[in-house]
Amino acid sequence: MVLAVLASVSPSRAAERVDLELVLLADASGSIDDSEIFFQRQGYAEAITDPDILAAIGLGQDGKIAVTYVEWGDATSQEVVVPWTIIDGEASAAAFAKQLLEVPRLAFGRNAIGAAIAAGLALIEGNDIEGDRKIIDFSGDSANNWGGIPIEVARQAALASDVSINGLAILCRVCATGRPVSYDLEAAFEREIIAGPASFVVTADGEESFASAVRRKLLLEVAGVPDEQTFRLRLAAARGAN
Repeated sequence: MVLAVLASVSPSRAAERVDLELVLLADASGSIDDSEIFFQRQGYAEAITDPDILAAIGLGQDGKIAVTYVEWGDATSQEVVVPWTIIDGEASAAAFAKQLLEVPRLAFGRNAIGAAIAAGLALIEGNDIEGDRKIIDFSGDSANNWGGIPIEVARQAALASDVSINGLAILCRVCATGRPVSYDLEAAFEREIIAGPASFVVTADGEESFASAVRRKLLLEVAGVPDEQTFRLRLAAARGAN
């Protein structure tokens, strides 16, 4: 549980500087079966080891980011799958991806989005890391909140702590049954969940688009840019300077 992780943080340790603290907050609620859980994890494992993501990490002032992967279900189920990990190159990214794919499913229950966001914020505030930017990366296939903290309360707490929230709206993973909700999920995410001046929503509507959406989202977050073209220009400029 998140509280157990926070209890293990030593306040006496000097904070490690990174360019970004990133909580990957992945949907593991009752609408998602075990195969979909590991399909999601595979997408994140591939993205975190992608050469462009690694290049984006290298462009930062510190050349490293801190990432944790958390799966969320009901108000009592926010489970750390991979604890805070410093990623500064291929080896550390591969180790993160390996652990992500080895841990069994941990989270269950009906949507409690507010509690999930609050757990992500607690992990950022309770670690021994200091990032120039702090982001909660929330994914889900609905914007419903069936228990625990109201979404807006958790959202405002994140904003007050200068933590942004980005969203991955999952319209479907395997699309035989269509969208999981009848309303406009992207609009609901933009209206009710994401937070911060540069926050954004990326959508996924199938197996191939899920992987590309995760990669795109991580690239924009890690590089701190509004679009991939800006990242390409910065990467070319950095390589030209070397």
